Amino acid sequence: MKKNNKPNGRGLGRIFRAAKSSVAGFKAAFVNEAAFRQELLLAACLVLPAVWLGNTGLEKAMLLGSLLLVIIVELLNSAVEAAVDRIGLEQHQLSGRAKDMASAAVFAALVNVVVIWLFILCF
Repeated sequence: MKKNNKPNGRGLGRIFRAAKSSVAGFKAAFVNEAAFRQELLLAACLVLPAVWLGNTGLEKAMLLGSLLLVIIVELLNSAVEAAVDRIGLEQHQLSGRAKDMASAAVFAALVNVVVIWLFILCF
């Protein structure tokens, strides 16, 4: 039988350690990223309207899911920025491209929110 050499181990202990890392990631994003705080506030403000305005379970899931997607993409954007900054703060074309593409992903997720909300609420 092959031995698991992963640093987080296996089984239930691994799940707890992974959850601890996830909480640390949320805290780091909240403390260090103004955009994350703003998007989290936006999402928090729109949760109740999403539940109230969605007529079906699918509509509510789409409205809420679009908000959650922004949070997910912002976390990934912040991770890309942190990794690039860890490598070096000097200007580099590839570093700039990575940051710009991650930022574009956040913008696309925000456009997704607008499109979904408009379609569900107006059409």
